[in-house]
Amino acid sequence: MSTPQSGSVEPYDAIDVIRAKRDGGAVPEKALRWMVDAYTRGYVSDAQMASFAMAVFQRGMERDEIRVLTDAMIASGERMSFATLGKKTVDKHSTGGVGDKITLPLAPLVAVFGVAVPQLSGRGLGHTGGTLDKLESIPGWRAALSNEEMFAQMQSDVGAVICAAGSGLAPADKKLYALRDVTGTVEAIPLIASSIMSKKIAEGTDALVLDVKFGSGAFMQDIDRARELARTMVALGTDSGVATTALLTDMNVPLGLAIGNANEVRESVEVLAGGGPADVRELTIALAREMLALAGQPDADVEAALDDGRAMDSWKAMIRAQDGDPDAPLPTARETHVVTAPTDGVVSQMDALPFGIAAWRLGAGRARAEDPVVFEAGIDLHAKPGDRVVAGQPLFTLSAADEARFPRALDALEGSWAIGDDAPAAGPIVRERITA
Repeated sequence: MSTPQSGSVEPYDAIDVIRAKRDGGAVPEKALRWMVDAYTRGYVSDAQMASFAMAVFQRGMERDEIRVLTDAMIASGERMSFATLGKKTVDKHSTGGVGDKITLPLAPLVAVFGVAVPQLSGRGLGHTGGTLDKLESIPGWRAALSNEEMFAQMQSDVGAVICAAGSGLAPADKKLYALRDVTGTVEAIPLIASSIMSKKIAEGTDALVLDVKFGSGAFMQDIDRARELARTMVALGTDSGVATTALLTDMNVPLGLAIGNANEVRESVEVLAGGGPADVRELTIALAREMLALAGQPDADVEAALDDGRAMDSWKAMIRAQDGDPDAPLPTARETHVVTAPTDGVVSQMDALPFGIAAWRLGAGRARAEDPVVFEAGIDLHAKPGDRVVAGQPLFTLSAADEARFPRALDALEGSWAIGDDAPAAGPIVRERITA
């Protein structure tokens, strides 16, 4: 959108846009596009945009309004294109959870089949871990790539790239996201959907698979709201010409056995070697099948690629391409604290959120965007719900650089796990598949 010259008259007033949404109406397309543009260039104030975000939080948005909002955020910055790659491109986005390291084995696995994977990832904040933080525990690995480096890596035999998103993609979203974070409007589904999809559509991928999580450790704890978010994002992708599907996945229990950074890399490598926890392998395979189906390969044998070493070769090539040493030792903690089973029985409860908070308090996450993470900090689980244990058997191990971090982490875990007589009912990790 063109920027009015200094002193020129603005075509709309922010207060009129705010009132329209506050009163439950739909904001006209041109006014909504102006609102996003005017906020990006600083004409609309943070206070006005916060008021608008709260009106959206309370009143919602129609499908067409969300489409316009998303498109306006895309238009605020650059739009990439992979049309010259000569390969299909397919990306995956997860709404985040505890122990969610799926991107690490997934990207190189899909690349085995000649599909380019442009995985623009982020860092952790709060209880959900960041993919870039995990990978930076590998000696030498770098997240910052130029567009030229990214293209070259995807065009080569490597095929997959996991890196930081450039500042040029959807700058309006970056500004609005920071505002939502401090005004209690993060949970508004139209704003979540437009935030995620503006960056993914601007990225230029041909296809996109969404891993939308629900449960204790998820952004959306209620499955109905997670479903609504998934449907909204699938519609946005479809309306923008990006082939998009979503899987609703369970995040009531931590994913896998490792929660942290370096330990999640170790677990990912186990999956790439054909092993690893059953739930991590299951979800990696499910998402890989979904991605490859959108790329025109519905019959690809992803299990074979995990088991015969091709996925591991692809992983090592991807890490080396970004100056990492895939064979170097990963950081290990100086201090550990083991929690043992107080009685014989069956693990009947293990809520994801408290374990995420505990890992964060141990140093695996950050309270502010500028905080460093401690790569070796985290939690390793030795048993999960349904497992039978005996008194004195290790249940989980806390790791930190400083033992002073253990008490607050243990406080977070108080009441989050239990041992009983019976195994809890276990449902599938993938609950639903959502298409346009």
